[in-house]
Formats: sequence, structure tokens, C-alpha cells
Amino acid sequence: MAPLSSSSSKSSGESHISREILDNELAVELSLSESEVISDDDDAQPIPLSSIRKREQYSKFNSWLTAKAEEVVKDEIQEVVDPANEELLSIRKLMARQDAANVLINDAREYQVELFERAKKQNIVAVLDTGAGKTLIAVLLLRHVLDAELSYRQLGKKPRIAFFLVDCVTLVFQQFAVLESNLGHRIERFCGEMGCDLWSKAVWDKHFEDNMVIVCTAEILYQCLMHSFITLDQINLLIFDEAHHAKKNHAYARIIKDFYISELDPEKKPKIFGMTASPVDANEDVVHAARELEAMLDCQIATTSDLSLVRKAISRPKENIIEYGRMRSPYLTQLGQALRDRFGELDVLGKLFDSARLAAAQLGEWCADRLWETVFLGQNEMLKLERLVEGTCESERGSRPVEQRDADLVLLRQAREFVASWSFISPEPVADTLSLKALALRAALAAIYEADENAKCIVFVKRRYTARLLADLMASERGIGSPNLRIGLLIGTRYGDPGDIRFSFRQQIITLNKFRKGEINCLLATSIAEEGLDIPDCNTVIRFDLYDTMIQYIQSRGRARHMDSTYLHMIELGNQLHIKCFSDARTGEVKMRQFCAALPADRLLQGNDCDLHKVLAKEMNMKTYTDPSTGAKLTYSSSLVVLSHFVSCLPPMEGAVGKATYIVTWEYKQYVCEVQLPETSPIRFAVGHPASKKSIAKRSAAFEACLLLRRGGHLDGNLIPTYHKRLPTMRNAQLALSMKQSNSYVMITKPRVWAEMRGSHPEELFLTVLQLQSPELLGRSYQPLALLTRMQLPDFPAFPLYLKPGQTSQLICTSIRRGMKLAASTVAELNCFTLRVYKDIFNKEFEDNIPKMSYWLAPIRSHQSIREDEQSPESLIDWPIVAKSKPEAECRWTPEMPTSFLENRYLVDRWSGGRRFFSHEFVPGLRAEDPIPHGANTGKNSKTNLEFTVTFFFKRSKERAKWNSDQPVFKADIIASRLNWLEDFTEIEASEQTTCYICPEPLMISVLPISVVSMCYLFPAVLTRLESYLISADVCNLLGLKLDLALALEALTKDSDNTEEHGKKQIHLKRGMGNNYERLEFMGDCFLKMATSISLFSQNPEDDEYDYHVKRMLLICNKNLFKVALEKKLYEYIRSQGFSRRNWYPEDLILLKGKGHKKKADIKKHQLGDKTVADVCEALIGAALLSFRETGDMDMAVKAVTVLVSSSDHDISAWSGYYPLYKKPKYQLAQASAAQLDLATKIEQKHDYHFKYPRLLQSAFIHPSLPTSWADKIPSYQRLEFLGDALLDMACIDFLFHRHPDEDPQWLTEHKMAMVSNKFLSALAAKLEFHRHIRVGGSVVEAQNREYVAELKELEEDGSRDYWTSTNFAPKALSDVVEAYIGAIFVDSEYDYKEVKRFFEAHIRWFFEDMSIYDSFANNHPTTLLHFRLNIEYKCEHHRLMAHQLPARPAFSTSAEGKIVAVVMIHEEILADAEASSGKNARVRASEKALRLLEGMSVADFRKRFNCRCGRLALSQGSQVAQDEFLGNSKKIEEQQQQVGNNNNRMEWQRESGTKESNFYFAEERKRKADDGFPGIRR
Repeated sequence: MAPLSSSSSKSSGESHISREILDNELAVELSLSESEVISDDDDAQPIPLSSIRKREQYSKFNSWLTAKAEEVVKDEIQEVVDPANEELLSIRKLMARQDAANVLINDAREYQVELFERAKKQNIVAVLDTGAGKTLIAVLLLRHVLDAELSYRQLGKKPRIAFFLVDCVTLVFQQFAVLESNLGHRIERFCGEMGCDLWSKAVWDKHFEDNMVIVCTAEILYQCLMHSFITLDQINLLIFDEAHHAKKNHAYARIIKDFYISELDPEKKPKIFGMTASPVDANEDVVHAARELEAMLDCQIATTSDLSLVRKAISRPKENIIEYGRMRSPYLTQLGQALRDRFGELDVLGKLFDSARLAAAQLGEWCADRLWETVFLGQNEMLKLERLVEGTCESERGSRPVEQRDADLVLLRQAREFVASWSFISPEPVADTLSLKALALRAALAAIYEADENAKCIVFVKRRYTARLLADLMASERGIGSPNLRIGLLIGTRYGDPGDIRFSFRQQIITLNKFRKGEINCLLATSIAEEGLDIPDCNTVIRFDLYDTMIQYIQSRGRARHMDSTYLHMIELGNQLHIKCFSDARTGEVKMRQFCAALPADRLLQGNDCDLHKVLAKEMNMKTYTDPSTGAKLTYSSSLVVLSHFVSCLPPMEGAVGKATYIVTWEYKQYVCEVQLPETSPIRFAVGHPASKKSIAKRSAAFEACLLLRRGGHLDGNLIPTYHKRLPTMRNAQLALSMKQSNSYVMITKPRVWAEMRGSHPEELFLTVLQLQSPELLGRSYQPLALLTRMQLPDFPAFPLYLKPGQTSQLICTSIRRGMKLAASTVAELNCFTLRVYKDIFNKEFEDNIPKMSYWLAPIRSHQSIREDEQSPESLIDWPIVAKSKPEAECRWTPEMPTSFLENRYLVDRWSGGRRFFSHEFVPGLRAEDPIPHGANTGKNSKTNLEFTVTFFFKRSKERAKWNSDQPVFKADIIASRLNWLEDFTEIEASEQTTCYICPEPLMISVLPISVVSMCYLFPAVLTRLESYLISADVCNLLGLKLDLALALEALTKDSDNTEEHGKKQIHLKRGMGNNYERLEFMGDCFLKMATSISLFSQNPEDDEYDYHVKRMLLICNKNLFKVALEKKLYEYIRSQGFSRRNWYPEDLILLKGKGHKKKADIKKHQLGDKTVADVCEALIGAALLSFRETGDMDMAVKAVTVLVSSSDHDISAWSGYYPLYKKPKYQLAQASAAQLDLATKIEQKHDYHFKYPRLLQSAFIHPSLPTSWADKIPSYQRLEFLGDALLDMACIDFLFHRHPDEDPQWLTEHKMAMVSNKFLSALAAKLEFHRHIRVGGSVVEAQNREYVAELKELEEDGSRDYWTSTNFAPKALSDVVEAYIGAIFVDSEYDYKEVKRFFEAHIRWFFEDMSIYDSFANNHPTTLLHFRLNIEYKCEHHRLMAHQLPARPAFSTSAEGKIVAVVMIHEEILADAEASSGKNARVRASEKALRLLEGMSVADFRKRFNCRCGRLALSQGSQVAQDEFLGNSKKIEEQQQQVGNNNNRMEWQRESGTKESNFYFAEERKRKADDGFPGIRR
């Protein structure tokens, strides 16, 4: 799969890491725990150790993923080459164990050679007795055809293969074993049980390429032809085993009708060879049936010219008749009659009563009672009966109430108890216990095995239960069977009737092997043993139940192949039906022999007037569809199979019916069928054309459904389902982007307004007054500051400044509306004041260039009231202070200067701009050369007051001796280098000693008063925030949105490398940036979902829910948002850099003196992940919504959605634009029925909203299982549910967002899960009694609802608000109805969202007033539990939960497409992995698997297993170790500082490095102490 985002360049030293993993959001980590960085440059991008570790883990994951893909490919190839399960593998082994004599073919007999020669020249159906060696003829023909094929291939002709077609699965393995032993070519065999129905064309191409012969059921070839996996011109030979089945809709016939006949070129048609013991398999005219068979298969019937040769080759058994006395008419035994009297009203027992009557008559009372015993007391048999009851209720939905079903289930359980208490009779060999027929069989078997204990016998019966009851009878404790009798069953694999037994293919083979070895010597068999199966020679065949057709007679007789074998007909004395059946079979055989004997010498029928077109006439009006791209052909018959395959590929859904449901109605003297598909299907129903038969109407509906699926792209060109492959690509995981910092983007650092205002001398200036709300926190005098600009600035939001540790003051910005007309000289004074501030306070000298100035500073008079509408802004400025700030206004100390002049002054080190002081008072008696008083700041090992005052650099100069030792000493505060007042004090900053003692002579005395300097020191931080607001305003202008600037900035703020990873430890956190975008993104994402849902619903009211989901995902996916953001260059405005002491200065001014003046201004860039850019789009939508929360106006948010999704599917600018898009569907406008009006009245009693359109309300209560014909053409609730889901999400999140303003999105998401969960909404539906009004198409859903409501009422009695969490199961139908009802209210009220909120307040809010009771609701999630265990219990920080799509495997696209694999990695070791069709499910399964593997593992064992040392510090020595490490690091830094010397850059480096270390330490401490430091875990 190609990466979704462009890959960034890498350094040559960086190891290659798969971009496919790094750039896909599916590679999601559960923990990002490391925060160490390697960096020695404040401006450089630090390289996190965590990133290095993550890259190593990704690299290992990539290698593992590649190996996993190869492993899966190998497994899938094995699954393709070998049978799909152990049962079929066992069959192959069992077949391989057969004696070679059973599979190796001996020399061909004369008649076989004769028919082989005929088959070489033309298509024939070989008619020979069972056991006459028809398969040998097929082997000879295959050898001939394959030899010719090899010659053709040498000539470069297109390869062709042969197909050996059989009628049942068991014969696939039998005939494969024969061919594999007798052909020297590659052969393979296939059947539906091997799971090959949905293999892709590539898989089949591989098999067709690798093999020359395929043995399969006819249905397999039919589907391959239908899907155009193979065409007739790729087949050289078709062999039809038991060819007499080629009629009606049998797969043999369908291959000929749908594909063979339509091929007009004879050269492209394969040769056909059919085999049968008789062309007739029913009681019909032999000649007519033979001619129809010839016409159908395009063959000529042929048999040997001398039938005596066949009779010599095979042994014909002697035929005798066993007569038994007249039996009673079918009757009920005493037990049966008692059951009939008590439980006869149970329709589900009706068939069983018939079977019991027949069993009593034919087998005896013991067998009849035994039947009831197996039905009611057998394992899982009651479950079958209960399912039948439920199925009956569903099929009779219109006339059978659900209450009747419940009553039937109660009666059924009572019947079981009745049978369990019954005293059963013993199987005595007397007429009262056993029937005369059963006694006759017993006597016959006794005679056979007394005469020859090695005899082998097959007893044929019609019914499966007859075989089972006879086997039970013979094996009973009373010893009814003969001592030498060893009974075995041989029945088909069909299973399902009550009392029936499951019999697999493997059991059939095992039974035959045991029969061959003599472990079983008597088989009780159904018709499965008649046809084709290789039954070892046996002495006797007994027809306990007579045959129905002549071919059954011939085939069952053919099982008696042993010399001197016997074939026994059991005939009731005087039963004319038995006598006629016996006579008709023998007479029919004679006619068939005469017919074959009468064939001309060349074996051609004369005058065959059977035209195949007459046979096909009935199907001429049935439509077909041929795909133009592949040639795949869809017919009425094949559509049933195609639709069934499609439904089997749909993802399962709780409470949904997992099959296609056909509802046939009688309209206008014809049948019309509607087919309903499961809820997860993109097409929910289709209606067929009227037909004269139900079967045709059903196929017509299936055909129309397949056409709709093909048009919608849900079936591909080969008519293979694509839905299971397409769905994952429409999920967020596949349309999302990488959160990794994969691209470098230009970052705007200055707002456009500065550049727009520069370039001229200003004639008018506007004031923005900056003042503190709590100036007392400064601890000294204070004056507000004015920012003067050429244009009026917007009203800035107030924001906090940290003036003391843990204490803030709001910075109030007041923009004065009236401008000031100023003379040039006045502007020059303001310019001088501003430059003086830069020089004295920040040690920077800029050029004096007024046109290039972006803004100016000015002091505001103290105690001056500030109003926006100030009429004379000039009066606010303290002009005297401005006038003193001339360039030459500097002051030096002289001995004549009074000490009072130096008190409360701002002093600056003349040689080191980094040392500044606020002086306090003169200290009498303290001299310059005196030692520094105790407790004061001593600097770097200074001993005297003068040494402290003089910088380290100047103490080395020659001027040191010139200092006046008599100069006064002042107590002062050294001003810390702290500039970022937007963040709280670090521990080091808070503990710094600022009190010091200074001498004035080495210092410059600034003309700026302390009150002004105090405020100016805050200016860099203030300006940084104001410029961020202005850049946010630029974004608003770019998008045409009016947003609150504080919210706009929050939406643009990315304050760490992993801001988007909610709840995880932040990497490279930039402190002081304010709130980041994560909460707004959470809110915006929700509104985006709601807005696009409303728009799609409005514009497409008739669309399917699936289409809504797909279209919405295309709108709201990160990929689309990122694309729009790129077009608008939103990445330039994202704030990913915190306060910088080098970037706040005015741009475009030349720096004359000061650090950085030699550096060229480079374009600033930042690294952003694509997902980050998309997240910012959602955050801007959230900001637009919250900007107008007080008024409830959502117009701006709607406009933001339109701008940022940029699609015609959402193209409105105000909330009022939604409803005009909605065109009311016909069903909504139709006249409401009395029942619908009654529903509206009842629902209004539960929620006081009156529906204007009752039919719209009715739609909210119609389950998808209800056919539209039963729902008065009103659609199911799925569309309204889609809309209501988004509306409810918005209401819940709005409640949580504002009620819990300090919680992060992870907490909000986890607790929202409770509010919108199936459990809660189902409970709410029950509370509102919605369950009483849901109309469903099956009783299962109603039963689930009723049982759930009964359980819920018991739980509700405890009075707790979270009672609903204790239920074990919540029917999804109930929760769906609540969402659909919300959607219906919204639509009916003409899109009034207030009605949604009113419903929330009335019925939902009460449950969630205290969210703490749901803290554990989300924590039960496997991923959360795993995270808790690894972080809390094991204190491991290096673990990942990653998921990714397996690399594509074209040859196996059907099974592999969309498969996601997830792994849990701990310290670079993969602990657990799991696969699923989505990343979410894969991660859950991997988490569950990991939890099982960690179960019972102690902390010590965990550390040893994974070599984990993460939690060692906290576990062993606590925080003291971390503190010692911190202090040690600080000491090393101090030593490095002393080695470097007095260098300002290194001093800054020291302070900032110390800050990083302290931040790391205290962040770690906070992490250890925090109760809520882990996602989803709160106390």
C-alpha cells in the first residue's frame, strides 16, 4: 500500500525506516514515554531519544510485518493447495491408504477399448452397468487428450485443461484418488467445503496453470465459468460422472445451457464424455429421456456392441425376494399418543408425529419410542426444536403473534420433561415390540452371518432415521443383532432435522475403510451408497426399503459385486405397490437394454427429434447479464449463488439477520418477490419482476439485487463481492494521515499587519493600552504601557502572566478607538523612547528609522482610567517620561551625586547587558571593599561588594584599579534573565536569590523609571502573545471567519511534538503557549460529523445508510482536510514554537549592536505531521462553534465546515441553509394511517413532542428486517439513525465539554462512550417503552428486546443511576431506535437543534450528572487495561501498540485485502499479535492476547523477561534518586560554565539548560504523583 503522505528527506546516517509504517495513522503507539533530548543549541531542533527508540521499534515492526506477510502467503498457499480443514486433510490421507488394487486400473477389456475409441472421435455418453469400468474409459480418454494437449502446447497453442465433474463431494476424493494413481500429470480436486467459492481469479489462474486435470463438483466449474475465471476455450475435455443428472437446473445442465450452447465456434468447445448406468433416473419413458440426455450433453449414447462381454466382466447377483407379513397402518404408540394429546398443538412436532407413525408401522413400537427419545433427550436436539419454533414464527410473521412463540417454547420444554420421565420398553424380538418387517430383516441377517461369519452386507433404507433406529436396534443391550453382526452407518452429510445425527465426509471414508477391512460387516445405508461410491465387494445387498426408480435398482444391485452374491428385495405380502415397484424396475431395465441393443452399429440414434431449443424454451424470457469487461455471466439461476456469496462476505453485526430473506407476495395473479439483505449490506433490498412461479420470482429478485450490487461496485467484474474489501478503505484509519513530523513547512512568525503598516512616517497613531489586573504581584511600582500602531488593533483577549511562582495576573488589552494626530517631532520622541527601552532593558541598539518601525511604546500615566472610547488618547501618555528618553540621556555616578538620587533606580552593567538591577536604599557603613553581607547573592565566587558589581570580564582589565573605594553601597535586586512570563516559574527560578549589594560606579543609571521598566520587562512575552493573536486574526481573514481570537489561537497552537496524542506524555513541550488545540479539535471533530451528516441526509434523503457513511468519511477524513489546508497554506499559521528570546524583536530594523546582529534573517520553518495540519482544521471548526456559544449561533461553525471540507456535499454558510436542502420523501408526506397516528400519540406521552409527520416517526421504529411491503413502503430507521447518531454525539459532547472544562479529549472520549453506548441507549429505549412499538421482521429481535427489558426492570429497582451498566447484553435494535427517534424529531421540527438538546436534558442528562461513577466503564476496554497494567503495575514506559495493513499479496487478494495486523511491542520485543479487518479490532485482539500472556506474571518476572528497567528508580529509591541525578547534572553544568568563562551566550545556555533539567525532574515528579497521569485511568 502506498504511503499517504510524502516522505521527508533523511540524513545519510539515519537508518532506513519504512515510510509505509511511519506515514500511516494505523501505526498507532499506546505509549510515548520518553522525554530525554540531545541538544546543545537553543534554536536547533532537538533530537529526542524517544524518536530514536521509536525508529528502532518501527524498523523492527517493519521487519516483522514483512516476515508476517510472507508467513501468511505461505499459509494461504497451503490452504489453497491442501483442503481447507483437518477433516478434509484426513480424507485425503484416508483415500491415500486405500489398497493400490482399489485405484490402479488393470488392462482394459474389449468393450472398454471399443467405447474409448468411440469417445476419441465424438462426444458420447457411455451406458454401462455399475462396476463395468466406466472410469477406466475416462482414464484412457484423459491420457489420450492430455498427450494431444502436450503436443499442442509445444506448438505454442493456448494451454487447456480437463475437468472431471462429479455430483457429490465424496466422489471428488474417490475419483481424484483413482486419477492420481493412473495419470502421470498434475491433478487437483476442489469442492465447496474447501472454501474456494470466493477465491480470486488470480488464485484460480494459478491452479489452472499448475494442473492439467481438475476433479471437482459441477457447481465449482459452473461458478468458475459464471465468474469468467475460465472460459470454455480453455477446457479440452469435460467428463460428466453419473451423467443422467444433466437435466432441469442441475449444475451439469446449467453448464451446458448457460455456456456450452452459447459458444458458436465448434473449435472452442471442449470434448464431452458422459458416464451412467442408465440414461433414466426417474419413472419416465426411456427413449424420450435418452434423447433429451443426448440433446442436453450434445452427445450420442453408446454402449458395447456385445453386452455379453459386460456380463462376463462383472458378476451379476442372484435376486431373491423376502416376503414379510402385512404391517399395521401407520399409528402412534402409547408414548406418541400421550405426546399428541398434550402437545399436539405444537406445529413443530407435526412432522415428527408423521415420522413416529411410520416408524411404528415399519419398524415397531420400540423404534418409534426410540425416535422420541433421540429427539427430546439427544444432545443439542432441543436447541434444534427451539430454532424451528422461532423460524416458524418468523415465516408466519403476519399471522402468528410472538406471544404464541413464547407459549410454544414453554410447551416444548414441558414435552421434553414428559419424555424424560417416560418408562421405555425393551426391544424384545416379538411382534408387539418390533414390526414384521424388522423381524424379517433380523432373521435374514441372522441366517447370512450364521452361514458365513465373513459375509458382508449392505442394507438400503430410504430415511436417515430408519438407518439410525435399525442400528440402535441391532446394537441394543438385548442383543437383537446376530453375534457375528458388526453394524455401521453410511448416510449423507445433510444434517439439521431433530433427532438426526451429524455424519461427515471423513466418517464416510472411515466407515468404508472399516467395511473393507472387515471391522464392519453390515452397512445400514441410504442412497449415498447407491451411486458412484467405491463400495468394496459384498455378498449381499438387502433392499429394506424398495427403490423408487429403475436406476436406483440398477445402482444398488451393482454394489453386490462378489461372486455368488445375492440381491434381496423385501416385499410386503400382498402389497401391490411393492409388487409394481419390483416389476417396473425390472421391466424398465429390460427396456433400457433393448433400447441400447437396438442402437445401430455406428451407435447413432436415428430420427432424434428432441431439440435442445425446446428444452430451453422455458428459460428464454429469463434475463441474463454479461459483464463487458470480463465476460462473467449472471443468470436467474446463478444469481441466487452470487447473492448468497455476497451476503456471506458482509461483516457480521450484532442483532442483524445474516442471510438474504425472500418475501413472496401474490399480486395481480402473479408472484412478486422482495429480497432483503442484512443491515451491513450497501444495498438493503431489491424487488423482482412478476412471475408465474414462486421459484422464478425468487430468482428474479436475486437477479435484480445482483445488478444493483454490480452497478454500485459491490460486485467486481467477475461478480465476486468487493464489499469486504472496500469497507476498510472507507474507514478513518485508511483515510487518515501520519502524525509524525514528516514535512517541513514555512512558519509565519510575524503578523501581516506589521508589514502592512510600515513604509511611511505616521500621521496618526492608535493606542492599545497594556495593563495588569493585579500589578501588586510585581512587588514594585508600575505604570501601564501603550502599544502605538498606525492602525487600530483588534480587541485582544486577556491572558495570564506569571509574575510570581504559581500566581498570575491577567494582562488587559484595551484598544482605543480614537486615533492621535501627532507631529513628526512627537513621533520622533516616541521612537527615541522605544529605542531606549530596547537598549537599556534588552541590550539591543537598532537603527533610528521611523518608516521601518512597526509599532512604538509609551508609558501610560499612573492611576489613569482606561476606556475604549477615550476622547483624548494623548492625555493617557506620560509625556514627561517620553521626553527624557533622548539618545544622549545616560547618567554615570560621580562622588558629588547624592545617594538619594540612586535609590529606586534602574541600573545596567555597562559592559554586560545581561546584568541589571533595581536599587532600593543606601546602606550606611557598608563599603565597596567589604565582604558581601550574609544571605545576599555572591555571583561567581565574588567576595566583596565591588567584585560582585564588576563583571567577571572587566575584573581582568587595567581599569580595575580606578574604582573609587569610597563609593556608596546600595541594597538592590538583581533582575533575573526570565523573559517568558507566559509560563510558570521553574523551581530554579523560584529559588533564585535576587537580593544583592552593588556599587554604582561600574553601572549605567537608566533614565527610565522603575515603574516603566517593570512593565517593559513583561513586553517581550506580551508582544509574543499579541502577535500570535494577530496571526490568528490573519487566519480568520484568510478563511472568512469571525472567531474569538483566544479560541482561534488555541486552535492553531501545537505545544509539543505529540500534541495530538491525547493523554500521553508530551514530548518537547513548549511551555507558556497557552491551551493547545486538542480540546477544540475534539469539539470540532464532533460538529464536523454532525454538520456533514445533516448535509448529506438533506441532499440525499433516499440514499442508503452505507452511502451516507462513505460520503461522510470522504468529507471528514484527515486526508481531505489536509488537502484543503495545503491549498490555503494553513500550515504557515500553526503555532508550534513557544516564546523565543530572539524572535520577538521588531522585524525589518537593522540591529546595530547586540547579540544576533550579524545573523541573517532566515525563513523560519517547522516540522509538522500531516495529521497535525488536519487536526488544526477541526480545531478551527470547534473554535467557530464556541465563539458564539452564549448566543447558540452555529452559523460560523457551519461556514467553517464548508470552507474546510471544500465539497459540494456541504456548501452552505449558515444553519438555516440546511433545511431548504431537504426534499421531503413521498413516504413522509403520505396520509398517516390510524395505526401511525396512534403510535404518535403514544410516543408523545413519553416525550412531549408532537409530530407533524407521523409516518416519519413510524420510520424510526421500523427494523431493517421488516420487508418494505409489510411496512407500508416506509423505509427502516437506518437513515434516521445515521442522522440521530451524529446529533446525539454532539449533544453529549457539548455537555461533557463544558461541564468538565479541565479534562482532556481522551477522558471526554472515554466517558462519552458511556453516554452513547448500546447499553445506555437500550436502557433509555426501555425506560421510554420504545421497545413496545418496534416493528421487526423476525421474532428473534423481539425476544431479545423482551428478555432485556425484563432483566433491566429488575436492575432498575435499586435506584442507582448506573443500573443499566449491569446488564449482560443490550439489543442493538433498541439503541438504534433511540438515535433514529432523535433524528426524526430533528427532521420533523425543521432542523431545530434545540429539540435535540431538549430531549437530552429531559431524558439523558440525569444519568450523567456525576460522571465519576462511569470512570470504570471505559477502563474495561482491553487496550486501556493493557495500558494500565504496563504503566501502573509494571511501571514500563517503553511499549507500543502498533497496527498496519499487511502488504498486498495480489495472488491472494480475496482473503488478504483489508487485513490489518496489530502487535504489542515491549522493549523491542513483540509480545502479541492479532489480525482483523480493521485497525481498531486488530488492536483490541492484540491487547486481549497480550493480557492473557501477562496474566499472573510478577513484576520481577516481567523485568527479567523484557529486560525492563523503566520503573527501577521510582520502585527502589523513590524521587531522591531522580533529585540526586538532577543536582549532579546541575553541578556538571556549573563546572562547564566556569571553564568557559564570562560569556553571555554560555550564561544563557546555563540558565536554559538548568531549566530543561529542572523541567524534566519536576515533570517526572508530577507524573509519579498524579492520580490521572495515565489515559483512561482516574481515581
